[in-house]
Amino acid sequence: MEERKVAKKVKKTAAKKRPVRREYTKADVKELRAHSKAKTPVAKIAKLTKRSEGSLRQKALKLGIRLGHQR
Repeated sequence: MEERKVAKKVKKTAAKKRPVRREYTKADVKELRAHSKAKTPVAKIAKLTKRSEGSLRQKALKLGIRLGHQR
């Protein structure tokens, strides 16, 4: 009989990657206002700015501007 060695999955003990928080600069706010006026979809803005949709929506709410005009 042949002996078969079973490979075990090695669990990585490295910690989970934590999200890096970035402050909104004046340029970021200006860009967000421009996208709001242009009625750019939030998903597209998120990809361009490399921020989450939730982050963009929260910042727009604080600034008092609207995002994601689709109607």
